[in-house]
Amino acid sequence: MLIINGVDDAFTRVGQELGVGDWRKVEQGDINTFADVTDDHQWIHIDTEKAKASPFGGTIAHGFYTLSMLPALHASIFKVEGITHGINYGMDRVRFPAPTPVGSSIRARVVLTKIDEIPGGAQATFTSTIECDASEKPVCVAEFLVRFYGPRGEAAVK
Repeated sequence: MLIINGVDDAFTRVGQELGVGDWRKVEQGDINTFADVTDDHQWIHIDTEKAKASPFGGTIAHGFYTLSMLPALHASIFKVEGITHGINYGMDRVRFPAPTPVGSSIRARVVLTKIDEIPGGAQATFTSTIECDASEKPVCVAEFLVRFYGPRGEAAVK
């Protein structure tokens, strides 16, 4: 796992691929729970029998389920230390080029695309590509914005 040592270290990594994460299996139980929490019970996600006759041959994950896995998928690739806290600032350019079949596995490939100074820290843009072992195309590509807050320079080392 890559350790990014504070905001200053993050600035040195712009343009770099931070890594490729571990595979994570997409389970029907998780999809059903996501459907309950979001009140999105479209049959293609939860009706395993009906979905067999669909063009996908089975149930598929919600696009937003796949997107929501980014923090967990990132956690197997890198960790930022030397900050007081980080917050999810949002997303840009989210796309779902292919479906995520239930029973498949997904992982993220992450590039630190951009970083800008903000008061008290930095805003990082990670281009996150979620790959699926059942598809040649990625199942999600998103620019994930995260704000890191904490000391800069020598103060970050103390």
